[in-house]
Amino acid sequence: MEQSIGFCSAPDGVRIAYATAGKGPPIVKVANWFTHLEFDWKSPVWRHVIEGLAEHRQLVRYDLRGTGLSERDVADISFEHFVTDLGAVVDALGLERFPLFGLSQGGAVAIAYAIRNPERVSHLILLGCYARGATHRSKEGPGSVDMRRAVIRQGWGSEDPSYRQMFGMQLLPEGTPEQLRWFGDLERTSATPEIAEKIYTAVTNANVRELLPQIKVPTLILHCRGDRLVPFEMGCELAAHIPGARFVALESNNHLILEHEPATEVFFGEVAAFLGDQKPKSWKRAVRASEAKLQSIARGVEASATYKIFTVVAVVATVVTFIAWMLS
Repeated sequence: MEQSIGFCSAPDGVRIAYATAGKGPPIVKVANWFTHLEFDWKSPVWRHVIEGLAEHRQLVRYDLRGTGLSERDVADISFEHFVTDLGAVVDALGLERFPLFGLSQGGAVAIAYAIRNPERVSHLILLGCYARGATHRSKEGPGSVDMRRAVIRQGWGSEDPSYRQMFGMQLLPEGTPEQLRWFGDLERTSATPEIAEKIYTAVTNANVRELLPQIKVPTLILHCRGDRLVPFEMGCELAAHIPGARFVALESNNHLILEHEPATEVFFGEVAAFLGDQKPKSWKRAVRASEAKLQSIARGVEASATYKIFTVVAVVATVVTFIAWMLS
């Protein structure tokens, strides 16, 4: 699969980068906090999601203003601009009617766009989303937001891994070392600390709670039970106030579903059934390839003389310990 990258202008003239991949009816992924169209394309965190969504459809992705391949030197970053930037992308591609896939704060943007353009949005798919940003949640509030803003100013993209791991461990607490390393690299690649703080401020101040009862399009909400970044109850709130919404709890502690998780298969199955598509299989090839690589490494280790020596020593030590215990 290959992707094609293009550019369009937002209403205020800011350049927005977008990418398309796959063939078929469109599905539009709303941009989330920080992305990079090229860097994400081969990532161990995003690749399986991209392949799965693009197997039977044309997947449209784009970078937020100030991030990735979009214009980086941007002064005005706000929730309102996020909504109009989405509109600029779908207009540039000439899309008339399409499902919107929102992840994290992308869900609030998708909701706002769907309310304003009900004739263009056919379905809403919301994964790990919320209606109220952290500033509007009693358990988090301004104090928590200010603390994270300070961490972003001080350590975003820093060489000190402790800063990068703070966000990585919130989004991917069960991620592999490779996935966490990639996520830390994405921080440096996607945006500057100044832009990251502006975006974080905008998304934490977002509040579309009052719009939820107005949603008329079919809506599928999926949320991981152990999500540390966006609490599970935020997904429940969406489902409780969007008329006719279907809610699916995913058994995972991650904010982003990873290819080796059972939750990922549930996600793709639910999305396919919701849209009337065939269940994608392409993402499973990546899983099998990863498993085959690990098995090959394991076989190589087992065949090594060093491994055999350590195994013998371990067995002898276990036997000696058992005899000593019996004699005592």
